[in-house]
Amino acid sequence: MLFNTPLLRAINLSIAVLLVALVGAAYWLAWRPLPQTSGEIVAPIAARATVVRDALGVPHISASSWEDAIFLQGYVTAQDRMWQMDALRRLAAGELAEVVGPSALNQDQESRRLRLSRIAQAQARTLAPEAKTIFAAYARGVNYYLETHRSNLPLEFTLLNYQPRPWRIEDTLLAGLQMYRMLTTSWPEEIRKLHMLEKGDKEKVEFLYPTRTGTEVAPGSNAWAISGTHTASGKPILAGDPHLDWSIPSPWYLVHLKAGDLDVTGASLPGVPAVILGHNRRVAWSVTNLEFDVQDLYKEQINAQTGRYQVNGQTRQAALERDWIGVKGQKPLQSDTWLTAHGPVFLNDEGQNYSLRWAAAEIAKMEFPFLAMDRARNWEEFNQALRRYSGPGQNFVYADVDGNIGYHAAGLLPNRQGCRGDVPADGSTNSCEWSGAIPYDDLPQVFNPQSGIIASANQDPFPEKYRYPVNGGFAPPYRAREIRNLLSQREKWKPEDMLGVQKDVYSDYLSSLARQAVQAWDKQPNSSAQMRAAADVLRTWNGQTEKKTAAPMVAALLDTELRQAAAKAAAPGAEGEYAARMAPVVIERLLRERPAGWFKNYDELLVNSLAAAVGAGEKMQGSNVAAWDYGQWIELRLVHPVGGQLPVIGRYFNIGPVPMSGSSSSIKQTTQRLGPSLRMVIDLANLDQSQANIVSGESGHVLSKHYKDQWGSYYGGTSFPMQFDKVKAKDTLVVNPQ
Repeated sequence: MLFNTPLLRAINLSIAVLLVALVGAAYWLAWRPLPQTSGEIVAPIAARATVVRDALGVPHISASSWEDAIFLQGYVTAQDRMWQMDALRRLAAGELAEVVGPSALNQDQESRRLRLSRIAQAQARTLAPEAKTIFAAYARGVNYYLETHRSNLPLEFTLLNYQPRPWRIEDTLLAGLQMYRMLTTSWPEEIRKLHMLEKGDKEKVEFLYPTRTGTEVAPGSNAWAISGTHTASGKPILAGDPHLDWSIPSPWYLVHLKAGDLDVTGASLPGVPAVILGHNRRVAWSVTNLEFDVQDLYKEQINAQTGRYQVNGQTRQAALERDWIGVKGQKPLQSDTWLTAHGPVFLNDEGQNYSLRWAAAEIAKMEFPFLAMDRARNWEEFNQALRRYSGPGQNFVYADVDGNIGYHAAGLLPNRQGCRGDVPADGSTNSCEWSGAIPYDDLPQVFNPQSGIIASANQDPFPEKYRYPVNGGFAPPYRAREIRNLLSQREKWKPEDMLGVQKDVYSDYLSSLARQAVQAWDKQPNSSAQMRAAADVLRTWNGQTEKKTAAPMVAALLDTELRQAAAKAAAPGAEGEYAARMAPVVIERLLRERPAGWFKNYDELLVNSLAAAVGAGEKMQGSNVAAWDYGQWIELRLVHPVGGQLPVIGRYFNIGPVPMSGSSSSIKQTTQRLGPSLRMVIDLANLDQSQANIVSGESGHVLSKHYKDQWGSYYGGTSFPMQFDKVKAKDTLVVNPQ
């Protein structure tokens, strides 16, 4: 019979051999590197310690000293995230092309021009003794993992065929600098605004770039604290959901450190010791990005061949810094950078050279306040630690078990002389210099406000008549205003209620646009069936930017068209440059005040913009406007940078594509680039009722059950207990001293 032929038996045998080979390869390459989370090991620590993992794989470290706790933090973070840590330091140092090839060359060249590796080396030399001890303990933990796992490192190292070098103090600084870079890169906005000024009407272009709205919630990502007068328990509740670029693995790593007077849990950054935001037994805190501008470009009159440049009529000599960028499969590439008094010659735009001054490069003595913050017992001790924080600029929102709530902006913020820093300055003069930093005590702050509410959502927290020049990419006030509105509408809040606020997707801005567009259309209705359908979906819309609905997509596309129209009216030919975060405020003001000189007829502007929005939407989702799906328009796909590129099996490394809800102007700030990277709610009445949820999971290993076990809860809008006193152990690793 056919089924007994030798050919068929040979085919079946080949398939069986292939399956066995695939299973063997999966075991050897991906299963074998999974971390040991139970049993006993020995390590170079002072006394016996334990690492208890809960159901989410969150490590709860108990040690005899903080040095051992930080050592073990380095070890367990490397267990779960070693490749991510190595990629972060390589990204910052400009060493990615060395392992991934020419595709990373542009990123490496920018990192070299920013001098991140040189900045890290300089910071390591000036590192405060306490910080050096902390970083060294963490590095020893990472390196102990590497020493004991050289033969079974994470899959990415095998796929890319390289071995990671030992972890150094400089590498922790590089990981921190990469976050600094991500949160403070503002120089492109200076160039964009310059291009608009060169081609447009100065007064109108300036109108497009306000630094404040006049309606800011004071005090100035989302973080808020409410006092016990607003809670069911009579104790404060603190909530935070910092917004960062989407990524897998998560940019956060949850950890609990316990040793002596140290007992803190929360979110850490892979590659960086201590808890960055979370709570200990007495205080809790979260952060949002301050958005203060800490970068300035300078037009330099420099000879690119000799490095000679002009300052106040005198010739100076720039220093030449030469690097060699390794490129996998190719010869190393020479990278030369001239270093002027302002900083590196970073950019050549339309034949003009620009140097870049950046606060991160000007930290005279690098300190690390987070371990002291982790141990703080009250507002005074927390502030004493925060005073040493150098950046990136952040809004710190605070609450404690004694019933206090507080807020303080922190970071190294330049005190500019003679300029705002919103466009490139003339480097050949002293027209825009920095006179040190704004003193910590002069930064925005509040303690126990009468309202009992502190809300921070990247809005401008600086007073209107602040004594120092202010510039930054501050967020419009909509999110902060909506947070305060919701928190003020009721009393007796419970911790679990805060998740509902974090998930809120109402957009007051887009709702306002929708109403005005419908009013304009009613005055001069367009006969197009699609236009009528668009007006109808906007007319009945409740302002919720939910997936599976059409109205928010129509409103968002309308917003895009109105921004372009305003930019074109201000700077014809350069409208594509306009990308200011304050654009919604500008559009809202134009439509409210309807100033002369911009548009002949504002109702006509709204109708024409709606027509353009409908045309754009038709190209994406067809002619049936009512069937459009906003969620698909902003769908999310998290792609692993290495595994996600593999054929067939790459999808197992990734998340999505999935439809999303939320907008840039709703509390749940969602775009295709960024979103809430962590949701945390801390109950100061009962710390074990606190909750935390990262986007994907604790592990960076694709075969780990903790690779993306938090995604379903994150996407569904639920959360997990932030275990503290009542830790339910799933695995226990005992670490004995060598």
